[in-house]
Amino acid sequence: MKKTIADLNVADKRVLARVDFNVPQDESGAITDDRRIRAALPTIRKVLDDGGRLIMMSHLGRPEGKDRAADAKFTLAPVAQRLSEALEQPVPLAPDCVGPEVNKVAEGLRDRQVLLLENLRFHGAEQIKDKDTAKNPDLRRHKDEFARQIAQLGDIYVNDAFGTCHRDNASMLTVPQLMAGKPRVIGFLVEKELKFLGDALSKPARPFVVVLGGAKVSDKLGVIRALLGRCDTILIGGAMAYTFLAAEGKQVGKSRIEPELFEEARELRRAAGQRLKLPVDSIAAPRIEADAPTQTCANGVPDELMGLDIGPETIEQFRGALASAKTVFWNGPMGVFEVQPFANGTLAIARALAEATRRGAVTIIGGGDSAAAVDAAGLSEQITHISTGGGASLEFLEGKPFAAIEILDNA
Repeated sequence: MKKTIADLNVADKRVLARVDFNVPQDESGAITDDRRIRAALPTIRKVLDDGGRLIMMSHLGRPEGKDRAADAKFTLAPVAQRLSEALEQPVPLAPDCVGPEVNKVAEGLRDRQVLLLENLRFHGAEQIKDKDTAKNPDLRRHKDEFARQIAQLGDIYVNDAFGTCHRDNASMLTVPQLMAGKPRVIGFLVEKELKFLGDALSKPARPFVVVLGGAKVSDKLGVIRALLGRCDTILIGGAMAYTFLAAEGKQVGKSRIEPELFEEARELRRAAGQRLKLPVDSIAAPRIEADAPTQTCANGVPDELMGLDIGPETIEQFRGALASAKTVFWNGPMGVFEVQPFANGTLAIARALAEATRRGAVTIIGGGDSAAAVDAAGLSEQITHISTGGGASLEFLEGKPFAAIEILDNA
C-alpha cells in the first residue's frame, strides 16, 4: 500500500504533481477526448481545496525535444484552457518546465492557485532511459540536471500519471528520487488504477474472462502468458488473431500476421487448451475503406482479401463466454473499428461488457482503442473501470514492477 494525497497536509505547500494530459487532438490542436483531464480532477481539487499550491507537469504527443519551434504544435496550451474551464479558475501555462522564469512563477504561487508547466518532452532529457545512462555518464548528468530543476519546484511529489508509470522518464522516476526526504505519494487516479487492476490479478471474481485484440501478437505475448494461470478464458480478436490462425495452418489471405511468432503462438495455444478462443469467422475485404465490398468468411480468408473484423458467429461465441463472466478485462479492438464496415465486432464486445456490468460483473477496459470504442458506443458510464493507460495496464497485468510506484512512500 502506498500513501496517497489524502494522507498529507498540503496547506501552504507547493505540490508537484506528475499528471497524464497526453490527450488526443485534431489537426487544429483542439482536444477530442478529455478523459485523462477529467480523471485527474479529484486529485487536483483535493490539493486546491486543502490550501495547497499546485504545480502540474505532463507530456503531450511526441515532440523531438530538439527544435522548440518545430515542436510548438505540442504545446499544453489547449490543456490549460480546458482545465481553466473545468476548475472555474485560471490555470496559467508556464513558458517552459525548467528555468529561471518557471522558478519565478512557481515561487509566486499562493494557496489554492495552480500552475501547469509546459510540455516535459520539449526537453530530450525527459525520455533518456536509465539503461542508457548506465553506459553514458554525460546522459546521466543531463537527465539528473533536468530532473533537479523540476524537483526544486515542489515540497511534495504526487504521481497521478498511471499511463506513464511503466516508464523511467525523468519526471516519473528521477524527480522523486531527487526528492528523497520529502513526501512522495500517489494521487487518486493511480490509487484507483492499482486497486482495480490489482484486484483483477490477485482476487478476481470468477469466471474471469480476458478479451484481447489489436494489431500485433508481439504486444500481447507477455500478458497472455501471465494471465493464462489466472483467468478462465482468453478471447482473441483483431489482427493478432490471424497470427494464431496462420500458425495452425489456416488460410488468412492478406491479413496482417507475424510469421516469426508462429512457434510461440502454437506453444501458447497448446498451453491454454480450450481456454484460448480464436475467431471462427471473419469479415473480410480487399481494402480498408468504408465502401469496400465485404464478405463473411467462415472457412478461412481468401487469398485476395484480408480479415478486418470478427464475424457474426464469433461475436455470438464471444458474447456467450462473457455472459457468465464475473470479472472481465478488455484491451484491443476486434477489428478496424474506425471504419464502419469493420466496427461491429468491437461494438458488440463493448455492449457485452456493459451488459455484464449491469448484472454485477467487474468490467475493466485497459485504455487505448477499447476505451475509444466504448465512448463511441455511448457506454462509458456502464463500465466499472476504464484505465487511462493502455500500455501501463498491460505491463501491470503482466506482473512487471513499476519503479515509479515502488519508490513512493509506503502507507
